[in-house]
Amino acid sequence: MTTVLRTRAELAAARASLPGRLAVVMTMGALHSGHEALLRAAREQADTVLATIFVNPLQFGPNEDFDRYPRTFEDDLAVCRGAGVGYVFAPSREELYPDGEPMVRVDPGSLGEELEGASRPGFFTGVLTVVAKLLNLLRPDVALFGEKDYQQLTLVRRMVRDLELDVAIVGVPTVREPDGLALSSRNRYLSTQERSAALRLSAALRAGNAAAGAGRGADAALAAAYRAFGDGTTGAKLDYLVLTAPDLGPAPATGPARMLVAARVGSTRLIDNMPVDLAPAPDPGD
Repeated sequence: MTTVLRTRAELAAARASLPGRLAVVMTMGALHSGHEALLRAAREQADTVLATIFVNPLQFGPNEDFDRYPRTFEDDLAVCRGAGVGYVFAPSREELYPDGEPMVRVDPGSLGEELEGASRPGFFTGVLTVVAKLLNLLRPDVALFGEKDYQQLTLVRRMVRDLELDVAIVGVPTVREPDGLALSSRNRYLSTQERSAALRLSAALRAGNAAAGAGRGADAALAAAYRAFGDGTTGAKLDYLVLTAPDLGPAPATGPARMLVAARVGSTRLIDNMPVDLAPAPDPGD
């Protein structure tokens, strides 16, 4: 059985009665198989799973899709029930921000101004502020986040470490369609033709990963990814395509790294990323 909590008082009463470990998955609703994977992974981490459903206005810019963002609460609740979620905290805007938009917010630092932050100023301030509020209200033992939003996951981990928050942050690998498209709530905005164009993102990542694994180096891996993405005439307009360290610092010469891409397909902005391993260059004598 899944119990819906709408108020802070209901949440506090439920939290006080919970035995054992609590795992939390924070969402904005419009749940898909990627969210379901997060919820099922949470079941393996704790005695009770709590999902949040809240479309956070702080992370939408003035020209972004807050009003258009899909609200599918009954369908979301069915997904939660099927995944064995014990509680869903679905507060109103007024319940979570009783004094209006908060005066004090979490500063994501310089990393919050790069990549997604450069394209969406203020986005990560909004994300980290609501995550911090929810962590304080929920007091979970573990919180799970999808690796598809990799910069968000990285910044949440850094916030938890820097602010000494008593919670473990666990990343869950991206769930993809059979053709490679990363699952996203925004995929439903894509027409058939746009969905085909959206495959350029995952194609670029796979090409970069293959070049990295062949020992061709960081520059060649990135060049291979750019070639696979195409020249912009495919219907996908590139925002960024980068190769970084796992913590989003400068890419190493060899070893674990991360490749991230963002593009606009029609009116929809999509992101994706993939872990890559930069293999040493082949020995000429081999």
